Amino acid sequence: MAKLNVNGEEQEFNAAPDTPLLWVLREQLGLTGTKYGCGVAQCGACTVHVDGAAVRSCVMPLRALKETQQVVTIEGLSRNGTHAVQRAWQLLDVPQCGFCQSGMIMAVSALLKDKPNPTDADIDASITNICRCGTYNRVRAAIKVAAQGVTRRRVSAADDLQTTDGSLS
Repeated sequence: MAKLNVNGEEQEFNAAPDTPLLWVLREQLGLTGTKYGCGVAQCGACTVHVDGAAVRSCVMPLRALKETQQVVTIEGLSRNGTHAVQRAWQLLDVPQCGFCQSGMIMAVSALLKDKPNPTDADIDASITNICRCGTYNRVRAAIKVAAQGVTRRRVSAADDLQTTDGSLS
């Protein structure tokens, strides 16, 4: 029986040491917010946090993790969707199909933890997730809104990111 701390709770499960973390999360623990996209760590749909760092869970074998490490999935980022990144995503209607968004949100929340006020170069270097719908402009705008500390009353922050024709800058 293997053990991991996932979303603040110790979890026990049966899985081979070479099983990718993604499949343990989805199939053993029922945490299906983390998505399978490519299986080769390129798209980022499977991004979770391990000890606060964004990792691609599709290529992270269980043997690389220690029982003491903290794994956080999209389900554990915020129990009620009030994390600043989730609120910015909602405020700016970032997703279209939404498939990549859990991984994107996890990558962005890790970036903002390390760099609370990221530059465009920081965003380009850290957020390498692929969005098949091409919502990159809205993602960048939402990162900036989240970095400003989104609150329900701060809808004006989104207005500051809009051009005169209503599109996001």
